[in-house]
Amino acid sequence: MKRAVTLSALAVLLAATVAAPSSPATPAPAPGAAPTAAAPVAKRPHPGTLLDTVPRRGVLRVCTTGDYRPFTYLDPKTGKYRGVDIEMARDLAKSLDAKPRYVATTWAKLVGDLTAGRCDIGVGGVSITLPRARAAYFSEPTREDGKTPIVRCEDKDKYRTLQQIDRPGTTVVVNPGGTNEDFARAHVKRATIKVYPDNTTIFDEIVAGRADVMMTDASETRYQAKVHPELCSVHPDKPFSFSEKAYALPRGDDEFKAYVDQWVHLAKNDGTYRKYEDAWMK
Repeated sequence: MKRAVTLSALAVLLAATVAAPSSPATPAPAPGAAPTAAAPVAKRPHPGTLLDTVPRRGVLRVCTTGDYRPFTYLDPKTGKYRGVDIEMARDLAKSLDAKPRYVATTWAKLVGDLTAGRCDIGVGGVSITLPRARAAYFSEPTREDGKTPIVRCEDKDKYRTLQQIDRPGTTVVVNPGGTNEDFARAHVKRATIKVYPDNTTIFDEIVAGRADVMMTDASETRYQAKVHPELCSVHPDKPFSFSEKAYALPRGDDEFKAYVDQWVHLAKNDGTYRKYEDAWMK
């Protein structure tokens, strides 16, 4: 009899424990009262955004080719980078409480280095193209540009059109892996295309007569005509194509892209970008 009573008491105790709430009950709302709204949750930035990582790290890693004046140039005498976009990269790093660290790359590898995480931004006269845009984000454009010829000044009336350039006996020189080579191969079928690996001395090939024409961005032809008085930029105000230059950014990092977009927008409108460009172009 005593065992039966004990089991019955235990059963009653277990039933009461299951039925009891684990925390104080929330009072039921009064009839007709509106339901209580949940407390708003603050939206936090993506945990992996460079907008947080760069200031925490104190370094902005900048991929650049160093071979495309006036935008990026690795000075062999000093071992330091110079150029319009090098100055801009310094400003961007400073705005993020960081310092720039330049990562050497090539035109063929720039986007790949960016997407592989070897740098945070790609700069140096980078043209927006659809193939590049499939792999990377681009910032708000810094300037408009387009492909136009640069030739020896005595030939400036000889190579004004693509038809005049694309003839047997003409040598078109290109640097490998970028939009200059892409443009030449798309439009030159009868002339000879000469691939020259060093974009810092490629214009000497035209001066020396080892090539006749290079088709590159109008901004570069203006600068190189200033550096090489023997060379003339052909109709830089009316290039063969339309393009825009911008900064390449990791795809998917919307917070960082929004910040860089706003920074570029301000730099273009407060005269900062123009100041750096004028220092090289005048």
